[in-house]
Amino acid sequence: MWFDPICPWAWITSRWLLEVEKVRNVDVRYHVMSLSVLNEGRDVPEQYQKLMETGWGPVRVCIAVEQRYGLDAVRALYTALGTRIHLGRTTLGPELYAAALTDAGLDPALAEAAGSTEYDEALRASHEAGMRPVGTDVGTPVIHAPGPDGKPVAFFGPVVTPAPKGEAAGRLWDGVLLVAGTPGFFELKRSRDIDPIFD
Repeated sequence: MWFDPICPWAWITSRWLLEVEKVRNVDVRYHVMSLSVLNEGRDVPEQYQKLMETGWGPVRVCIAVEQRYGLDAVRALYTALGTRIHLGRTTLGPELYAAALTDAGLDPALAEAAGSTEYDEALRASHEAGMRPVGTDVGTPVIHAPGPDGKPVAFFGPVVTPAPKGEAAGRLWDGVLLVAGTPGFFELKRSRDIDPIFD
């Protein structure tokens, strides 16, 4: 799964995937994409543009953690960040990043990566690896699932709220595998009519 920590829909999808791991033989790997990278140069509303400016911080911290500790640590950090951002409604900033790093058992000094461009090349590479197979007209969440020939097929979504639990989570995963295994399948979509439910 490719995520940006600031996206509430990605957070819910990530929690669904943790449920899937409990009921299906799945080992989820979390990778970083960036809504800030995705929206560079795009004409977006002013309020969203401000969020995109702030959004560089948490993804840079995630990449710094990946480089020092590996993907398992990114998973732990994402849980810590998401819990504070989406459940705790904590404002993005250095204090949040240091606290989330501490929660995940990681060096809180890596919060300094938020304001540095040192990790941007690796951030863009991670973003590209996640987004290239799905296209640039989507955001996050993005998942890569096994396709009909065993090679990954990338999808935006699933966008779901609240996150299914138990066997319901497994059935949704079964559906993802079904459509991923169908040559030429591209999308199912309907308009969202409720806000994210962090349950």
